[in-house]
Amino acid sequence: VQLQASGGGSVQAGGSLRLSCAASGRSFSGYCMGWFRQAPGNEREFVAAVSRSGSVTDVADAVKGRFTISRDNAKNAVYLQMNSLKPEDTAVYYCAASRFIMATRRGHFSSWGQGTLVTVSS
Repeated sequence: VQLQASGGGSVQAGGSLRLSCAASGRSFSGYCMGWFRQAPGNEREFVAAVSRSGSVTDVADAVKGRFTISRDNAKNAVYLQMNSLKPEDTAVYYCAASRFIMATRRGHFSSWGQGTLVTVSS
C-alpha cells in the first residue's frame, strides 16, 4: 500500500489541525493504520493507531484527550484530528500501515508515507 500524508502546517498553541492520509494499492481495510511523529533530534514515536475495522483505537499518553484517530475504509483514508496543540507537538508526522489487526509498535508497520510537518508556536 502507498501512503500520502497531508494537512500539516503552522498553528499557534491551543489551535487545531487535521491530518489526512490517503492510501492506494492493495486492500486498505486489510491494514491497521497508525500515525507516528519525529521531532528534530528525537526518535520516531507512536502517536495513534486504529484497527482494520476502525472499532479499536489507541493513542499515546502524551496526546490522550487531545488527538483522535479515525478512518474511512470507503475512501481509503485515515485521519488524525489534533486539538489543543502544544509547542511540544511540533514534529514531522508520518502515517503508516501494518498487516497486524492492531499495532502500536513502529517495527510492526511495514509501509510509510512521506511525512507532513506540524509546527506549533507559543
